[in-house]
Amino acid sequence: MKGGEAIIKSLMDQGVETVFGYPGGVLLPLYDVLYDSDLRHILVRHEQCAAHAADGFARASGKVGVCIGTSGPGATNLITGIATAYMDSSPVLAIAGQVATGLIGNDAFQEVDTIGITMPITKHNYQAMKAEEIPGMIRSAFYIASTGRNGPVVIDLPKNVQEEEFEYELAKDIELPGYKPTMKGHPLQVKKAAKMIMNSKKPVILAGGGIILSGASKELLKFANMIHAPVTTSLMGKGSIPEDDPLSLGMLGMHGRKTSNLIIDDCDCLISIGCRFSDRTTGSITEFAKNAKIVHIDVDPAEIGKNVDVDVPIVGDAKRILNDLINVVGKAKDENKNHSDWLKHVIDFKNTCMPRLSFDDIPLKPQQVIKELSEAIDQDTIVTTDVGQNQMWMAHYFTSRNPRKFISSGGLGTMGFGFPAAMGAKIAMPDNDVVAVCGDGGFLMVCQDLATVKEYDIPVVICVLDNRRLGMVSQWQKLFYNKRMSYTDLGQSPDFVKLAESFGISAERVEKPGEMYETVKKAIRSDEPYLIDVIIDPDEILPMVPAGCGLTEIVGEYKVERETPGEILYKPMGTNKGGE
Repeated sequence: MKGGEAIIKSLMDQGVETVFGYPGGVLLPLYDVLYDSDLRHILVRHEQCAAHAADGFARASGKVGVCIGTSGPGATNLITGIATAYMDSSPVLAIAGQVATGLIGNDAFQEVDTIGITMPITKHNYQAMKAEEIPGMIRSAFYIASTGRNGPVVIDLPKNVQEEEFEYELAKDIELPGYKPTMKGHPLQVKKAAKMIMNSKKPVILAGGGIILSGASKELLKFANMIHAPVTTSLMGKGSIPEDDPLSLGMLGMHGRKTSNLIIDDCDCLISIGCRFSDRTTGSITEFAKNAKIVHIDVDPAEIGKNVDVDVPIVGDAKRILNDLINVVGKAKDENKNHSDWLKHVIDFKNTCMPRLSFDDIPLKPQQVIKELSEAIDQDTIVTTDVGQNQMWMAHYFTSRNPRKFISSGGLGTMGFGFPAAMGAKIAMPDNDVVAVCGDGGFLMVCQDLATVKEYDIPVVICVLDNRRLGMVSQWQKLFYNKRMSYTDLGQSPDFVKLAESFGISAERVEKPGEMYETVKKAIRSDEPYLIDVIIDPDEILPMVPAGCGLTEIVGEYKVERETPGEILYKPMGTNKGGE
């Protein structure tokens, strides 16, 4: 068969049913084969959306997502999505067209060095120089992307290789010298960690995205209950433990919960699992968990000790190591009994800091919008977010109860991620409702793909939090740049309802308390693409830790006032018009 046929067959041999792509001249041999193929192809309106959709597909399903772009600008348009997947350890295969092998290096039309460009932002990349390499290349790409620390793999595909004929053979088990991810934790290190945990008085677990990637949520909850330790999460770890569980403290970090930040500062033993200690999680390294011994469990040895010095490193898969810790601690019986008083203290403290999300203001407060959204959806609904204030409001106030149901761009902070990721998530999990929460700025970067969800009848609900601001940047300008609002006002164009309707998509505007709940319910029941334009207060900000500060140095902080016994209301310090 020809190389193009081998690509399709090899993808289908790996269980692929859907790819997201955009054709071009050098990909014509591949797309000609796709014409007669059973492989479903979603034609996006921009290659970046293909990469984000493949990423959303991967995060929702746990399978490898596949995207395709042509040579030159097609490949470079995939780059942002590839980098997003790399930073967040998402298994994506990106196939990029390339000029014929005889033209590589000649600055031919639409030639770029895709291998060179993507090397720093992929787990691995390949360039197919012969058609016979394709079956093994695709099989190994899937293996690399989905094992160890997950990540994107790129295959650079010259045009003539797609046309070359060869004798197809099913790829057999591949030996990859030098790639042997460590999955089982060292037993002596596990015992050392268990002893440190049991000898501590104030343990806290920090759960990262590695918990979700390894499918270790049940083990995490079992271990936390066993040692009476509260659990805080990174942004990528949100949903790794039910956030309505008494043990859950919510998200940690720059935009995290006050409870999480202060408890981490007070703990004497921090057990970090599948978390890379990013700057947005730790704040100032010198101030981070300064009273604690640190156990760091991660499948990627490069992350251990990279940002934070640790006392007990354990390399391996989170699920396996948690099971090992459960076995070791379980045999120690009553040695961990002293943690119960600590846990009671933490839960009592958390209850004094819990915000009451109820506002009757117009324009709407985002907290009220999120409260109504939460009430309108079920726990199996997949929620994707864009990046900026909308993302941090959701991370802070939205209660996530299950893994793979809260999908957001973490490490790269990619505006425009939420909407195409929702497309991919819905394709991956057609029986789950999918809601994308976007800022107006991020949505405008990718709104052309309203055509895609209409054309392919992908019933996602898009909630645009409309404050006509680049919200996060303007928040920083208010707090740290003397209110010098430099180019963060988006103006009044477009009308998002009319924009959606021009694509043939139903849309409504929400402006008053109570409307969000009813509109989300209606949108989900419609079983068609639906856009909700939510007018929110442009002056609302979220408390945050300034870059470079310790986690306890919160600005724009909310103070707690008790209205009636047992009722806690968060009220902002100052005027709440800019967080002074």
